[in-house]
Amino acid sequence: MEKGKLIEFRLHGERRLAVAERPDGKKNWVVVEANGQSHSIPLKQISYEVPGESYQSSQIPKFIQEVETFLDPSSRELAWELLVEEEETVNSEEMALLLFSEQNPAQCYAAYILLSDDKLYFKQKGDRYEPRPVAQVAEIKHQKEVQQQRQQELENFLLRVRKRLKGEEVEWQTSDYQRLDVIERFATYGEETSHRAQAMETLTTFELPETQEAAFKLLVDLGIWSEHENLFLRRSQIPKHFSTKVLEVAKSCLQSLPPDPDTNRLDLTHLKVYTIDDESTREIDDGLSIEYLEDDQQRIWVHIADPTRLLTPGDELDLEARRRTTTLYLPTGMVPMFPSELATGAMSLIQGQVCSALSFGIILDETGAVIDYKIHASLIKPTYRLTYDDVDEMLHMRITAEPEIYALNRWAKQRFQWRQSQGSISIYMPESVIKVDGEEITIEVLDDSQSRQLVAEMMILAGEVGAKYGQENNLPLPYRSQPQPELPPEAELLLLPAGPVRASAMRRCMPKSEIGTIPARHASLALETYVQVTSPIRRYSDLLAHFQIKAHLRGESLPFSTEDMQAMVMSLVPAVKEASSVERFTNRYWGLEYLRRHSDEVWQALMIRWLKEEINLGLVLLEELGLELAMRFGRAIKVGDRLEVKVAYADPRRDEIQFQEIITTVAEPATN
Repeated sequence: MEKGKLIEFRLHGERRLAVAERPDGKKNWVVVEANGQSHSIPLKQISYEVPGESYQSSQIPKFIQEVETFLDPSSRELAWELLVEEEETVNSEEMALLLFSEQNPAQCYAAYILLSDDKLYFKQKGDRYEPRPVAQVAEIKHQKEVQQQRQQELENFLLRVRKRLKGEEVEWQTSDYQRLDVIERFATYGEETSHRAQAMETLTTFELPETQEAAFKLLVDLGIWSEHENLFLRRSQIPKHFSTKVLEVAKSCLQSLPPDPDTNRLDLTHLKVYTIDDESTREIDDGLSIEYLEDDQQRIWVHIADPTRLLTPGDELDLEARRRTTTLYLPTGMVPMFPSELATGAMSLIQGQVCSALSFGIILDETGAVIDYKIHASLIKPTYRLTYDDVDEMLHMRITAEPEIYALNRWAKQRFQWRQSQGSISIYMPESVIKVDGEEITIEVLDDSQSRQLVAEMMILAGEVGAKYGQENNLPLPYRSQPQPELPPEAELLLLPAGPVRASAMRRCMPKSEIGTIPARHASLALETYVQVTSPIRRYSDLLAHFQIKAHLRGESLPFSTEDMQAMVMSLVPAVKEASSVERFTNRYWGLEYLRRHSDEVWQALMIRWLKEEINLGLVLLEELGLELAMRFGRAIKVGDRLEVKVAYADPRRDEIQFQEIITTVAEPATN
């Protein structure tokens, strides 16, 4: 290094030109820039020495101007094209000669800048530069183009978001959906989500907090989510929509029904068939008949919809139902197990149409015990579609034109008494149905009416008969059982007020039902064996039982071995539990939202049990709504006490509610 040498050094990554002034110790030199600013830099910080004459710092600006006349990036590409064919390396002086046919200091420095700045055509090896292979250059170009396209897409996305937040209509592009999906995932799963950083970046761009709540609000403000978006459903593994392929298979099935595997169906179209459901029910999967026999005997027929008429185990529709496991019933509507065109059409028992069914014909003795039964793949023609209210009215008014209804009701009562004699455990707690239609929320408390008891007993009866058939023929079915509970002593229960308080105490002692391939006693139903067979359109376990029973009735080999059925059962249990959880939490959300909207109303509450007595936290039942909610009391209270409450605070999204008790004071009479 000599005084007057023009050098390039880097300061914070920026190119600086300076003239060497003097040594500074053994390893440093003092260099001076064009503005007179001096620096003491180590020799290793020098990135380039301009060849040739000595310079004054005042000459630097003129030198830079001269260099700039040679900085044509297109010339770099031309040099690469020449060098790549020969596979030759080059330094800055050789590059200057190749580009400019001369090698003056400004040209050499310009050549150096073109080479050292390049990230496409050349890569540095020591003090020389090697032309990259043609394929590598093409790949780098492609990556740059992709990156530029992504950057442009991001800028356009942010522009559309800003417009939408201002209330303008926008048309989301295909590339937007991936970015929106990242925000949706963060709003759904919070810190646990993948690609969290990308969601954070979007929130930061719009100066929003980097929180799950802010992501949720952004999606609502963009009109992508509603204020009441169901996060419980989103967090589940339950598919919310059917794939195009499944819908096409369903459409094809409707247009051309597959051959019926049951060619010898029992014709029961002469029987009067009643279907009894809620008015809003569209999947009609059970019907009831009475057949009058000789010797004044009656045969009860429980007809169950036969979706397996349209399916074979392992086909597209079966696998989709297996994946979904059950139909979800939510306040905002149902998420069906089968496409609705099938579930409410060809699979349902529709009034006035000849329908395929699996029919259970049962004869009971006078006590209500089963003395004979038969099961057939059948054809039926539903006569009446009735609601529970219709049947209650018919029973109340004693309409003589429909004696079958009275016979069914009589047998249902007999069955209930028989099960009680066998040790059944009946627990009735008020149950409500919450429905959301647009902005309107309604809550209806279901009565424990005769019609509902009638249908429930007939469904239990079919389940007992289906399980008996499976047990007698050694069929692997998804049998349901329940261990015997340890209920509180009778004397202890009698100390509690009858009704919800006593029922709640019993309910707490009830073990969960279990599902397995071996028949076992169901304690609360008081049946030695039981299998659910009455909702094959809505429960996959019922569909499995139908596949097995029907195959055996035809004399064919079973579609599912014991091992297969065990594996099915193992996979069904967590899926059913998840579906139940989604239904429960969704109903609770809308229950809290209903109460939030009716915070001025006074509700009658019944204290049914303690949750944490030490902090005065109990469970109250709002009897008018059938809702059970926690409440902290501000005074001494006992189980069974009734009180009037209002909502002090409710936040459905946070699952929080607080009540305040309304205490009415009675004025004392005036004294003289």
